[in-house]
Amino acid sequence: MSENAKVAIVTGSSRGIGAAVAERLAKDGYKVVVNYAGGASAADKVVSNIKAAGGEAIAVQADVAKSLAVARLFDEAEKAFGGIDLVVNSAGVLDLAKIAEFTDEMFDKTMSINVKGTFNSCRQAAKRVRSGGGIINISTSVIGMRLPTYGLYVASKAAVEAMTQVLTQELRGRNITVNAVAPGPVATEFFLEGKSEEVIARMAKMNPLERIGQTDDIIGVVSFIAGPQGGWINGQVVRANGGMC
Repeated sequence: MSENAKVAIVTGSSRGIGAAVAERLAKDGYKVVVNYAGGASAADKVVSNIKAAGGEAIAVQADVAKSLAVARLFDEAEKAFGGIDLVVNSAGVLDLAKIAEFTDEMFDKTMSINVKGTFNSCRQAAKRVRSGGGIINISTSVIGMRLPTYGLYVASKAAVEAMTQVLTQELRGRNITVNAVAPGPVATEFFLEGKSEEVIARMAKMNPLERIGQTDDIIGVVSFIAGPQGGWINGQVVRANGGMC
C-alpha cells in the first residue's frame, strides 16, 4: 500500500452496501475506516477481507446518531492514516409501516440514524476532508414512488438529498465534491429482511431490467464518482436503479 494512498471513512460498513463499498474502495487503493454501531465481528470480517486482498483497513465503533462518537470516528481515522479524503455515509435503518401506525420510537430511530447520523458525518467531513476529496451520501430511489409504508424512510432520505445539495454549495472553493447515490432495491439483508418472495418478485419488475439490484451495481457507481473520472460530478443525486421510475 502506497504511503500516499487516499483515506476513506465508510459509515455503516459492517454489512450490506456499506461493506461492499468499503471492500471496493480498498481495491481502488484507499485505506479504509470500517465503521459500525454494534456488529464488531461483522466489521472485523470486512477488515479481514480487505487485508487478505492486500489492502489496509481498521474498524472503528461509533453510533452515527451521536455527535461526539462521530467526532471520535474522524479522530481515529486521522490518527491511523494521517487524514481523510472520502466519506461515504451508508449507515441507515429501514422501518416500514403506514404513517398512521408509526410510533414515536420508530420515528426517532429513523431520523436519528438516517438524518442526524448523515448530518453528524457531513458536518465533520466538511471540516476535515482534504482538498481533492469527496463526500457521498447514500439515499434511495424509492423517493418519488409514493409506495405505502415507506413514508418515514423516504422523508429521511429526502432530507439527506437536500443536505447533499446545500453542502455542495457551502464547500465552494474547497475542491471537494458532494454527491448522493440513490439505489433501487438491492439484494442485501437490509432490503430482503421480512419480505416474501412474491413481494421481492413484484419489486424486481418495477424496473425495465426486471431484476433486483446487486451490490456490484451500486459500488461501481460509488467508485466512479469517487475516482478521478468522476471529479466533475458534483451536487448530483445518481439514481442507480435499473430504470425504476
